[in-house]
Amino acid sequence: MPAMTAVETGARAGAGVPAEAVGPLVRGVGVLRRLAEAGGTLSPSALERATGLARSTVDRITATLARMGYVRLDGRDVVLTPGVLELGNAYLAALRLPALLGARADALADELDESVSLAVADRDGIRFIHQATRRRALSVSFRIGDLLPAERTAPGALFATEWTERDWARWRTRRAEDPRDTAFPAVPPRPEPAPAHDTARTTDTAAAVEAAFADRVGAARRDGWAVDDQLIEPGLVAVSAPVRDPRTGRVACVASVVSHTSRHPAAELPAALLPRLRTAVAAMEADLRTAPPPEPGPAPAGLATWTTASKQELGRDFVESLARGLTVLTAFGEGRPALSLTDVARATGLPRATARRALLTHEYLGLVAAAPHEDRAFALTPRVLDLGFPPLSRTTLPRLAEPHLRALADRVAEPAALAVLTADGTEIQYTAGAGTGGVLTVRIPVGARLPAAATSLGRVLLADTGTPAAPELAEARARGYALVDEELESGLRSVAVPVRDRTGRAVAAVNVATHAARRSLEDCVEHLLPALRATADDIQRDLHRASRFTKVPTT
Repeated sequence: MPAMTAVETGARAGAGVPAEAVGPLVRGVGVLRRLAEAGGTLSPSALERATGLARSTVDRITATLARMGYVRLDGRDVVLTPGVLELGNAYLAALRLPALLGARADALADELDESVSLAVADRDGIRFIHQATRRRALSVSFRIGDLLPAERTAPGALFATEWTERDWARWRTRRAEDPRDTAFPAVPPRPEPAPAHDTARTTDTAAAVEAAFADRVGAARRDGWAVDDQLIEPGLVAVSAPVRDPRTGRVACVASVVSHTSRHPAAELPAALLPRLRTAVAAMEADLRTAPPPEPGPAPAGLATWTTASKQELGRDFVESLARGLTVLTAFGEGRPALSLTDVARATGLPRATARRALLTHEYLGLVAAAPHEDRAFALTPRVLDLGFPPLSRTTLPRLAEPHLRALADRVAEPAALAVLTADGTEIQYTAGAGTGGVLTVRIPVGARLPAAATSLGRVLLADTGTPAAPELAEARARGYALVDEELESGLRSVAVPVRDRTGRAVAAVNVATHAARRSLEDCVEHLLPALRATADDIQRDLHRASRFTKVPTT
C-alpha cells in the first residue's frame, strides 16, 4: 500500500502547504484515499501505518467519518459505506457525461458482447467514469474511478494529443519519480528497474518508454483512434476513439472497447470493432450537441447546522473542520458544475471564510480546480473519485443489505433476510441474511428457494407486479407489507416489506421471521414492522446512492 503522499502529509510537515489549508481536512482525505486503495477496509492500526498519523488522530477522523455516514466501525475494522459515494456522485452528476452517454456505451457492449468504458483525463492519467462489463470467467476488473497511467492505455494516447509542453514535463517528472507505476493501484506494477549503477540501461529504459508513447500519440493524432496492445498486462487489448465536446472541439471523454487476445488479437481490432465504435461515438457526440441545459437539483441544506450539532454532541471526537470541508464537495452536482465562493457558502450554510479555506485546501489536494470558461469559479476534478468510489462501484444489493440486516437482527433478536423473485415469479431466492443466537430460530441458507405465494417475502414482491388478483396480494399492496402466519410451516410467522430501486420498483424484499410462541400477530405489526421498515429505508438509501451511476446486481 502506498504511503501517504507529500501532498497529504504537507499540512503536518508544513512544507509547501498553503497557509490557510485546513490540516484536519488534508488528513481526513488521506484516510479516505488509503481506505479506497485497500479495497474499502482497514483496521485502525493499519490506517495508522498507512497514513503515518497518530492513533488518536486516526480514531478522531474515523469517528467523524462514521458520524457523516462515510464509514462504519465493524468490529476492529473501518469500512467504507455507500454514504461516501455522495462525493463521487457529486462529481459525476456535475460532469453529466455518464448520464448523457452511459446508455450508448451499454448498448454498444450488448451489441459487441465486449466490455465498453468511458474515461476522462486526470492530469497525466486517465480515469474511468462509466463501465459496461461482460460477465465472463475472463472479464475486465476495472471500476469506475480507477486511475491508470496515460502511457499504458489507448485513451491516454488520445488525451495526450492535446497535451502542452507543461503536461509532457509533468508526465516525465512522474515517470522519473515512479517508474514502476506504484501510485496506480488499479494496474500491475512495471518490472523492477535496472540497478542504480547501471545508468546507461536506466536511461535507455526511460527513453524507450517516452519514445514508444510519443509514437503512439503521433499515430493517435494522425488516425483519430488508438489501440492498447497488452500495455496493462498480457492478453488485455482495447481500441479507443475520442468523444469531442461540440462547443470546443476538444476531447470530452474517450470510449473504449476492451477485449482479450483470445477473442480479438490487437491487429484485428481496427477492422473488427472500430467501425461500430465510431458509429457509437458519432451518436454520443450528437447527444452532447442536442442535450438540453441541466436542471439544477436541490442543493444541500442545513449542513453547517448539522456539523455544529454533531460537534456539541460528540465533543472532541468530532472533527468539525473535516466534516465541513467534505460537505463543500457536495455543494456541486447536476446543474451546479461550477460554483463561486459565494455559491458554495450559500449552498452549505458555511461562513464565507470557512468555505474559502475548504476550497483552497481541496484545490491544493487536486479535488477542485478553476472552472474553465468561468470567472472566479471552482469545479470538481476527477480526483474526487479517489475518495472511496472504486471499491464500492462494483457492489451488489446483498452486500449493501448485510450490515443493515445484522443490525436489525440484533435489534429485534429475530433473524432477518433479503430475497428476490426468480425469473418466472413462482419462487423467491434468499440472497442475504442475519441470524440470532436463539436455540429455536429460523435458518434458511443464502441461495435457498421457497414458493413465493406462501412466504411474506414472495407476497410483498408479487403484490408489486401488475394488478394482484389474489386477495392476500391486494392486501399486501394496500398495506405496504405482507404478514404470513404459519402457512409455510407450523409455528413460523414472518413479516416483510419491499426494497425499491430509484424508479420505485420493488427489486427485493426484507423480512423478519419468528416463532408463534414468541410473538403474536399484533406484536409483529406493532414492534417488528417499524424496525423492518426503517431497515428497508436504510437499504434503499444505500441502493439509490450506489446505483446512481453504476448497475447494482440484485444477487
